[in-house]
Amino acid sequence: MKAVLQRVTEATVYADGEFSGKCAHGLMILLGVAKGDTEEDALLLAEKISKLRIFSDENDKMNLSVKDIDGEVLVVSNFTLNANYAHGNRPEYMQGASPDEANRLYLYFLMLMEERVRHVGHGKFGASMKIDMSAEGPVTIVMDSACLRKKGASS
Repeated sequence: MKAVLQRVTEATVYADGEFSGKCAHGLMILLGVAKGDTEEDALLLAEKISKLRIFSDENDKMNLSVKDIDGEVLVVSNFTLNANYAHGNRPEYMQGASPDEANRLYLYFLMLMEERVRHVGHGKFGASMKIDMSAEGPVTIVMDSACLRKKGASS
């Protein structure tokens, strides 16, 4: 499971032309579910993301997590995070989970984040979406649950 985190002052997503979700100061998260991903992958990412110290403290040091700042989160599913671009110029997406499994794990990830932060907005799985966001920093981090599994790192 892959996630792209963007620190934002605010973000909004529209699905199929209609408002779907938003967040105030916090994180915009693109989430891609790959074949073989499990609930453990979702849990590893939710734990790490909610505790990741990428927000500034009173000394302007990145020392605080989204939980510490009582921040909000916007999560949008994005199957293109699993693109294979190694051959040719047209990416292929065969590494993505089936739509049913990807949606199930996306919803599970949303539930896990709702247990960890005070507000979780979200997009609409499988929809054509437009995201408006005000990046802060910019601070952008790419996470892969496979890296967290290897390290046993949810701390």
